[in-house]
Amino acid sequence: MLRSAQLSAEILPGVGGALSRLDWIGAGAPVPVLRPYAGGAGGGAPRPNQLACFPLVPWSNRMAGGFSYGGERYDIAPNREGDPFPIHGEGWQRPWTVAFQSASQVLLMLERRDGLPFSYRASLDYALRGNALVVTLEVTNTGVLALPFGLGLHPWMPRSPGTTLQAVARSVWMAGADKLPSHAQAMPDAWSFAVERALPQGPVDNVFEGWDGKARIRWPENGLTLSIAADCGYYIVYAPAGGDFFCFEPVDHLIDAHNMAGGPARHGLTILAPGQRLRRTFSFTVT
Repeated sequence: MLRSAQLSAEILPGVGGALSRLDWIGAGAPVPVLRPYAGGAGGGAPRPNQLACFPLVPWSNRMAGGFSYGGERYDIAPNREGDPFPIHGEGWQRPWTVAFQSASQVLLMLERRDGLPFSYRASLDYALRGNALVVTLEVTNTGVLALPFGLGLHPWMPRSPGTTLQAVARSVWMAGADKLPSHAQAMPDAWSFAVERALPQGPVDNVFEGWDGKARIRWPENGLTLSIAADCGYYIVYAPAGGDFFCFEPVDHLIDAHNMAGGPARHGLTILAPGQRLRRTFSFTVT
């Protein structure tokens, strides 16, 4: 458990390095800022997608069964029941170890030297600084070949009738029946979050491109506002119709960027040679 004067956070290193909750405590009684873990059926261990937030490494969201790079083909098996494609990388499904911990900060590590095709070392730093949670995610290529890497976070937010979102983007990618991006287009009015607006009533599960790295979520019912900042150019909104939660995922690349026309680097992935590293920083500030 981490704590500052305004926030408390609970991290589960052994469950994908995930956050199980982030609460505002500045006014006394805790108020969830991210969707808290409510406990699993039968008292079993939680799954990362039941938790408040988990890291995305060494890629984000779906990949069409693998990818080709440098003249080689790398097939990657599905890693979530019911989904035909590998999704969200693999860091969220592996235990992390604690390298450092204080009252307001914890540093987690993950070694994947035997990964296929990705061999890497990742670090995940959670730090409470007053009314902000700062998350730093870093990956180093420990393999013998240059490969495209990407990073992101997958937070789950409470959704109330009055919840609003503001996040500037240039375009949105539409998806086919396979949930992979098919083409980019200008935002429909209901999805244009350049100005603060309520989430649409219908389902959204799309990636937005040309993000300026800033977002704001507001819950009028409890008076809280969450400001998000990240050094990323994309975000994903997942908001099922009628749900009491939604996801705003800051990521540094397009869904299935490994397989998109023009090559992975054109769509946000970073080519890391052996020994090179990639770092992204995300902040969640509550007022």
